[in-house]
Amino acid sequence: MTTPLAQPGEQSAQPGATSPARRRGFRKLLTVGLIGSSIEWYDFFLYGTAAALVFPKVFFPESSALTGTLLAFSTFWAGFVARPVGGVLAGHFGDKYGRKPVVVTCLALMGGATFLIGCLPSASSVGALAPILLVTLRFLQGLAAGGQWGGIMLLLTESASPKKRGFAGTFGQTSVFVAVIISNLIFVAASGLMPDDAFLSWGWRIPFLVSIVMFAVVLYIQSKVEDTPEFRDLQKEVERPERAVVRAPLATVVREKWGTILLACGILSATNSLFYVSIAGLLNYGTTSLKLDRDGLLAVVLLGSVAMLAVLPWAGHVSDRIGRRPLILIGGLGVAAWGFPYFGLVNSASLPLIFIAVVVGFTFQCLTYGPIASFLGELFAPNVRYSGASLSYQLSAIIISGGTPFLMTALIAETGSTLPVAAYITLMGLITFVSAWFLPETNPSEVRADPKAIPGSHLYR
Repeated sequence: MTTPLAQPGEQSAQPGATSPARRRGFRKLLTVGLIGSSIEWYDFFLYGTAAALVFPKVFFPESSALTGTLLAFSTFWAGFVARPVGGVLAGHFGDKYGRKPVVVTCLALMGGATFLIGCLPSASSVGALAPILLVTLRFLQGLAAGGQWGGIMLLLTESASPKKRGFAGTFGQTSVFVAVIISNLIFVAASGLMPDDAFLSWGWRIPFLVSIVMFAVVLYIQSKVEDTPEFRDLQKEVERPERAVVRAPLATVVREKWGTILLACGILSATNSLFYVSIAGLLNYGTTSLKLDRDGLLAVVLLGSVAMLAVLPWAGHVSDRIGRRPLILIGGLGVAAWGFPYFGLVNSASLPLIFIAVVVGFTFQCLTYGPIASFLGELFAPNVRYSGASLSYQLSAIIISGGTPFLMTALIAETGSTLPVAAYITLMGLITFVSAWFLPETNPSEVRADPKAIPGSHLYR
C-alpha cells in the first residue's frame, strides 16, 4: 500500500540556506555535479561518435557500408532502450533510499561498462561474440545513463535556493555539451596522432579506456557529498505518513500523474531529435554522402558545443526570472522552424555553413533543455520526484533519442533526400510546443515574487 503524494509546498523552504558554509558547500556540489555528469555523458556520447565512424568496420566488417552503419546505430539504440529501465529502477530506489547512493551506483556502472568496451575484441578475432558483448555493455551504459540524470538533477535542484533552481539544474544539463566537447577532442586527438589502420586496430579504444577516471568522482561523491535537504526532510516525517517516503513511488506517480509524465516526455522531442542528428547522424551523413573530412565535422560539432556552454546556464537563469514554459515554447517553435534550413545548410557541404546550422539548432535546443531539469522536478512531489522525472526523461530517450540516427540514415538511404529528416525534426519541434502548452508553469509570477516560496508548490494547492 502506498501513501499519497506529498505536498511540495510543505517541504522545508531552506534547501539553499545562505550561510557561508552552505554557499561554499553548494558551489562545491555544482562543480562535482558538472564534472561527474560530464564524464557520465562523455562515456555515453562517445559511443555515438564511434558508432558513426569506427564500429561498422570493427564489429561488422562483413557487411556493406550502409548495413554496417545501420547495425552500428542499432547497437547505439540499445543504450536508449535500457535508459527507461535504468530510470525506473533508479527512481524507485532514489525515492526510497536517497538520491546520492543511486547516483554513485550509476556513475560506477557507466565507468566500468565504458572501460570494458575499450577492451572488447573485434569481430575479426571472435566473430559474432564481439557485437553481442558490445550490445551487452551498451545496455549497461543505458541503465547507468537512465538512472544518473534524475539523481544528478535532484542533487542540484533540491539543494539549491528556491530562486536559483533553474540555474542550478543547468549544471547537469551543461554537462551534455561538455561531454560532446571532451569526446570529440579525444577522438580527434586519437585519430589524428596515428594512421587510420592503427586507429581502427587499437587507437579507437583509448577514448573508452580514459573513462577509468570516473571512479575518482565516484569516491569523492560517496565520501564528501550529502543527500538533498528535501529527501532528508522526507526521511524525518515518519510521524506524518502523507509527507514521508512512499513504499512504491513509481506505481504512485504513474497512477496519479500519468498525463503529466506523457506531456513531460513530449517536451523533450525537439531537443533530443536535433541533438542526436547533430552529434551522430550528421557525422555519418557528412563523411559518407557529402564526402567531408571526418575531423572537420568533429570540429564543427565541438565548436558548436563550446558556444552552447554560455547559452544553457543563461536559459536556466532566465527561467528563474520569467518562468520555465516561455523558453520551452520558444525553443520548440525554433527547432520546428529550423528543420528545413538546417539541412539546406548541411547539404551545401560547406563546413562554415554546417557550423551555422549546428549552432542555431543547438541554441533553440538550449532554450528548451536549459529549464528542463528544474521544470521536470517541479512537476512532481518530492517523494515521487525521482521516479516521475526520470520516467518522463527516459521515455523520450527510447522513443526519440536512440532511434534518430538510425532513422536519419534509413530515410536518406531510402529516399536519397534529407527532406524527410527535416520534416521529422519539424514535427518533433511541434510536439515539444504542444506538450509545453498543456503543462502548467511551475515557477509562476506569484511564486517568483515571494522569496520564501518554493517553485512548483502551487501545483498541489
